[in-house]
Amino acid sequence: MNILVLNCGSSSVKFQLLDMTEERLLAKGLVERIGAGQARVKYKTPAGKLTREPNEITNHTTAVAYVLELLTKGGQAVVDSLDDIAAVGHRVVHGGERFADSTLITDEVYGKIEDCIPLAPLHNPANLKGVDAVTDILPRAPQVAVFDTAFHQTMPETSYLYALPRWTYERYRIRRYGFHGTSHRYVAARCAEKMGLPVNKDEGTPKLVTCHLGNGASVAAVMGGESVDTSMGFTPLEGLVMGSRCGDIDPAIPLFLQNKENLDAKEVDALLNRQSGVRGLSDGKYIDMRDIEDRYFENDPECVRILQIYCYRITKYIGAYAAAMGGLDAVVFTAGVGENSPIARTLTCKPLAFLGLELDESLNTDKAHPGSGYEGPVTTPDSGVAVWVVPTNEELVIARDTRAICAG
Repeated sequence: MNILVLNCGSSSVKFQLLDMTEERLLAKGLVERIGAGQARVKYKTPAGKLTREPNEITNHTTAVAYVLELLTKGGQAVVDSLDDIAAVGHRVVHGGERFADSTLITDEVYGKIEDCIPLAPLHNPANLKGVDAVTDILPRAPQVAVFDTAFHQTMPETSYLYALPRWTYERYRIRRYGFHGTSHRYVAARCAEKMGLPVNKDEGTPKLVTCHLGNGASVAAVMGGESVDTSMGFTPLEGLVMGSRCGDIDPAIPLFLQNKENLDAKEVDALLNRQSGVRGLSDGKYIDMRDIEDRYFENDPECVRILQIYCYRITKYIGAYAAAMGGLDAVVFTAGVGENSPIARTLTCKPLAFLGLELDESLNTDKAHPGSGYEGPVTTPDSGVAVWVVPTNEELVIARDTRAICAG
């Protein structure tokens, strides 16, 4: 059973085609700069890779059509025809409170995803463009929505309710939703499996903190395989320091700046979401943590400070979640920074020595170095809390859910 996984952004389409009889990747790639006049396509199979800049890609439908042509025609094809694609799984960012699980996309489900657009105005419309494109080109293929927010729907009220007037929740559903749920779900289950830790929902074991650290970053507390708290909130702005997002701040600050600088709502939004975080701390010079790390090792005082602030926030969340769960079995690092930054893991974990956590620096630096693809522990055998590096695989989760739903 071949399943196509699509992750559609406002001007991009990420894709993977997987043979789910063996959970084998057949091809993957990216179409970017859609509608910008000159799209770029990157395509990779076990046999090789290619890059093209076709003129005919002007919208998401033509982008998906181009992807399907690559997959089925010519020397780079990996299947014989469109009939060999059994189903399509879509990443959908926001399912609100309506979706706690992945689901087959029907007209009713499509409408409910549209209803969530006010909660994710930049993401859900793009995700639905992918659904529309597949409907046009592969009308007989079943489609499944896998939601970033679904994994966090197990959070209790004590975690997801804000201390705001009740009407803000009842009227507008303002609450903590959390994001990166597909990644947190995958790495938590994978770490428990690799460590041989049985998952028991009733006993709340194991107790894990999963750290998805990329340009966007979030931490989740996972007990018994379920999310019980997470750092992102009503939007992806809350929580950790990120590439261009501020994370946690005093909520009066935007009001203060709005008044002092005569900013409108859009300007405040841009300030917090696109001009803050690492970019803001570096006065606009950097957004990529790799640049910060390079200069950290050159003892650049600005970059030393930025990396320390970045990791300090993660440490605080891990400590808070350990307390909230009444213990901690393992910390899991994933995504671009989490998987590839030994120094970020070191700075984050050293203050947690009071929990009995003891990093093995040879494992942390020699095994789990950038690009290694390492999966495994980076703590000593006697460490009271394990620390694992687990490469995330959100596409595989989407494909698995799509297979299960379509087979059922």
